[in-house]
Amino acid sequence: MSMTRKAGESKGLRGVALSFDSAILVKRLLSGIPERSRDILVRRFGLGASAERETLESIGDRSGITRERVRQIEAAGLAAIQGSKVFRDAEATFEELKKEVERLGAIVHEEELLAHLAKDEKSRNRIRFLLVVGSAFYRERETDDFYARWHVDHKTAKAVHDALSKLYQSLGDADVLTESALLDRFLDELKEVNDAYKNEEVLKRWLSISKKISRNPLAEWGRATAPSIRTKGVRDYAYLAIKRHGKPMHFSEVAKAIGDLFSKKAHVATTHNELIKDPRFVLVGRGLYALAEWGYAPGVVRDVIREVLGEHGPMKKEEVIKHVKRARFVKDNTILVNLNDNRYFKRLKDGRYAAT
Repeated sequence: MSMTRKAGESKGLRGVALSFDSAILVKRLLSGIPERSRDILVRRFGLGASAERETLESIGDRSGITRERVRQIEAAGLAAIQGSKVFRDAEATFEELKKEVERLGAIVHEEELLAHLAKDEKSRNRIRFLLVVGSAFYRERETDDFYARWHVDHKTAKAVHDALSKLYQSLGDADVLTESALLDRFLDELKEVNDAYKNEEVLKRWLSISKKISRNPLAEWGRATAPSIRTKGVRDYAYLAIKRHGKPMHFSEVAKAIGDLFSKKAHVATTHNELIKDPRFVLVGRGLYALAEWGYAPGVVRDVIREVLGEHGPMKKEEVIKHVKRARFVKDNTILVNLNDNRYFKRLKDGRYAAT
């Protein structure tokens, strides 16, 4: 299956209008359980006046009981709810939630799912509580590889996890793929998944589950740690700007490009300082910076001449100029002035030059 949509900002999950009032449903579910269990569930899930969700430890400290005892009371409260008539009567509501998760791809990043189902923090807390109570929903904890996520289908969840891991392994540290190319590669790893889920929006939701695969502000994808993907400050934005330009840029142009491409403020002086300090950039002319990965080496013109002569042996001045200008944006006279400095170079009897 080929993805033809142009790379760009992925669509965020649009909120859905649920047919039920989560506040009323949660209140009913809590009403039939012991007060102590109700109090702990309210505090654990942020279902009261405050949206703050408390830890087992903090509740235990305030209640004078152990963390384990709080966990036991919490578990007993959830079990009591799941065995209640109110819970059974709400079967259609939980089925509605399940179908919404299925529509989104059967496995969804927790934050994306909650943002899709609720507009504010208190509403998200209530939806989180309903997902925990509902028997159809399974939460996978955050790991080194994946963010916390919810699913309603074990087979699909396993297939997505496996495919994301294989996709990451297929990427080299320097690989940068267009969005359509990455989605096509991802599809190749999803042989066991229902075709109904194989659409662009679902695939991008699944990609958001991975901590190890990410994209840069230009909608290019690769390993999250790759210099072409991560963007943590002016240096990284400068790297992307110069790489997109495809040839050396003056530091003032880089600062402007950062603003134009990424809507980030970058002062010219700050940009210049960051370029100087980062080994990914090489000064190749007056204020002109190129990427070291393009083959440019650091050093002044004299160092470049010495490197050229060391690699190719004695050369005529025309050849030296030709090689040096591949690495530096400088005038011919600048190269000749350095080449005729007899402290570093000498002219042989046949007119060629060599390092002293």
